[in-house]
Parts: sequence; C-alpha cells; structure tokens
Amino acid sequence: MWLTNSSIGRKLIMSITGACLILFLTFHVLMNAVAIVWPTAYNTICQLLGANWYALVASMGLAALFVLHIVYAFILTLQNRKARGNDRYNVTTLPPHVEWSSNNMLVLGIVVVAFLVVHMIQFWAKMQLVEALSHDPATWALVDGAAANPAMGTLFIHAAFSEVWTPIVYIIGFVALWFHMNHGFWSMFQTAGWNNDTWLPRLKKVACWWTTIVVGLFTIQAVWFTIQAKSGEYLNNPELQKQYFESCVEVLQHDQEAFQGKMMDIQLSEATEDVKMQQVQDLQREIEAKTMVLTNAIKVFCKDLPQVKALIKQEEQQAAMQNEVVEPEIESEPDSDLDSEVNEVEPQN
Repeated sequence: MWLTNSSIGRKLIMSITGACLILFLTFHVLMNAVAIVWPTAYNTICQLLGANWYALVASMGLAALFVLHIVYAFILTLQNRKARGNDRYNVTTLPPHVEWSSNNMLVLGIVVVAFLVVHMIQFWAKMQLVEALSHDPATWALVDGAAANPAMGTLFIHAAFSEVWTPIVYIIGFVALWFHMNHGFWSMFQTAGWNNDTWLPRLKKVACWWTTIVVGLFTIQAVWFTIQAKSGEYLNNPELQKQYFESCVEVLQHDQEAFQGKMMDIQLSEATEDVKMQQVQDLQREIEAKTMVLTNAIKVFCKDLPQVKALIKQEEQQAAMQNEVVEPEIESEPDSDLDSEVNEVEPQN
C-alpha cells in the first residue's frame, strides 16, 4: 500500500496520528482544568469516563494511535539514517533553517513516552484498568492506607502529587512535549502540502502559541495539584468528603443487593444442605471483607462528616470497653476494685 510503503505515506500517517494526539492533549488539559475550578465535577467526569464500553473503545483507539505514531517514528528515523549513511556524522552545525527539535524528534518522543508511562501507572492503571478488571473493593489501589474508589480521580491526584518527584518528572516531560508537539504541529501541515512561503510561517506561529498554551496549562496544573496535595485539600474538602462517602455507600448498596441475589440462588439450588451452608458461610465472609474495606475507606476519606465522626467515636468507645474487660483477666491478682468495675461493665455488653 502507498500509505505504508512510501516515505510520504508514512509521514502522512505520522501527521494524522499526531493531529489526533494533539486534540486529545487539548481535551485532557481542559479536563484537568475542571479539577482546579470544580473538583467534584472532575470526579463526576472520571466516573462517566470509567469502565463504560464507549470509554474503553476510545481508550483502545487512543492506544492504537500512540502505537502507530511510535512505530512509524522509528521506521522513518531508520529510513532517514539509512538514506544518509555516514554523511550524518560529517554534520557539525545545523543549517539556519533546520530546528534543533527537528533533528531530535525521536529522542524527544522517547522522553514523552517515558513520562506517559509514569502518568499511566499513577492514574489509568489505578482507575479505568481496575474498574475494567474487577468491581471488588479489595482490588482498589490504596491511598493513605485506604482503598480508593477508581472513579474518584481527586484521590489519585492527591496520591500522585504528594510524592516529591512527581512534579519534577512531569515538568521534564512537559518540556520535551513542548519541543516535540511544537515541531510536529506545523510539520504535519507541511506534509499535507501547506508548505508555501505564505502559510508555513503562519502555521509555525499557530503551532508555537497552541503548544505553549496547552503545555503551559499542564505545567500550571501540575504545580497547583502539588500545592493542593501537600496541603491535604483533596482529603479535607467537605464537598469531596461527601462525594467519597456517597460513592462508597453506592458500592456498598450494590454489593448488598448482589449478596441477597446470591443468597437466593443458593437457597433455590439443588445442592445438599451441607454444601449450601458452606456456600452461605463463604458468601458471608466475602461480603464482610468488602464491607470492612469500604468502612475503612469511609473512615479515612470522610472522617470530618458528622455520621462518620459518630461511627468512629462509637468504635472507640466499644474498643475502650473491651479493653476494660480484658485487662483484669491479664493480671494475675486483680484488685477487688477492678473486679467490681468489670462486673459493672459486663451487663452493659
């Protein structure tokens, strides 16, 4: 095929995939802006773009674009080096019309891909991938020691940007992205034939402005997220705590409904009573484990809500009462006063 066998065809594929990726980056930076001005709305968007079939299809399409862009970048680089042979080693200075980024697009691309891998590990792998593989809260990634709902993106912003190295890695990635995107933006139009003396200078200016705005916004967002994460805003914000609570309760209710349905299936099955009893016990242990995970998440992420404060206080009181009962049993010769105190507590239990 002409698109895959000719140099111009390969460059055209690079241009088309590059244009799609630029559009995605523009959408992504606008979505991140929502996290700054309206964090709860950002979580709603994350929930909408979770493990739904259309979001998964879009993710696979985006991944295919990245793979095509990277593969053809390597093919074109190898093709250019083969065509130039040893002549490339004789060049000590660049001609005035050749940009530095033009001769280093592959290196810049590798840096951008490395940054992308870090970004995906911190977010996509803990959010959409987890949702797609399992609905079990036990599989959720931990944030501050508690399982974080994959739909609550602000929790993963907190986890990522609480790390000292995160903004450093991101800014390095953004610098490489600026050079790579700036050159790629106007060169894709040049490949399409817009390379005359009138339009090419205009396209270079548009590329510079567009790239600077997008990458500049990404950088500002990284700094803002770092400040907010360090201050604990994503854990202490009352509106976010309400949203975390509602998301955990929703999952808990869904699990309870599923539990009731499975219990009904067990009762209606033709298994023996012993088998049914074992299945019921296994199911009860499963739902208890899920409930414990969600309850712990609520106590960590929603600790300032009145109902959660009451729950924590109640558990502390129960733990204190149990300690009062247990402590005299540990002592070899308890005092008579302690014996009477235990006797007073036991009827209340």
